[in-house]
Amino acid sequence: MSKRKYILFSVLGVLTILLDQWSKIWARANLQPLRFGEKKTVIEGYFDMRYSENPGVAFGMFQNLQGGRVILTLVALFALVMVFMYLRKTDDKHTRLHAALGLIGGGAIGNLIDRIAFGKVTDFIVWRYKQYEWPAFNIADAALVVGVCLMVLDMLLAPKQKPAANNASSDASA
Repeated sequence: MSKRKYILFSVLGVLTILLDQWSKIWARANLQPLRFGEKKTVIEGYFDMRYSENPGVAFGMFQNLQGGRVILTLVALFALVMVFMYLRKTDDKHTRLHAALGLIGGGAIGNLIDRIAFGKVTDFIVWRYKQYEWPAFNIADAALVVGVCLMVLDMLLAPKQKPAANNASSDASA
């Protein structure tokens, strides 16, 4: 058994967690003290940084869920267990999938740390285009999205395998 997939998974997961937590510490120190709604413009009209706290999940869903902190923590822990189980079962040569799982695991842990420590997740990255604005997010969220996109790409590009039953019946008829 190769350890390569575990190394790739771990390196990407740890880097994601470290970058996520470092950036959230920076945001809490530099953006939180600003007046409500005040932002730091990075690229005029496209990219701002504005402090936000999200007690829910993506896009603020489930913010008012009774016992939400505990429920969302348990859901995140369950998802992490599923990621680890999936990693264990993957073939060693599926590098893109291992990278995806590392990003997903790291992103989930990054937001889980916030949820356990603060009861909410720190968000601060805001993408804008003209009058449209994407909801605030963080490095962990970005890692989760990139990881899921890599998984979808892996599924689309994976060679199609015929079901074993079809192979057996076609072998018998030949």
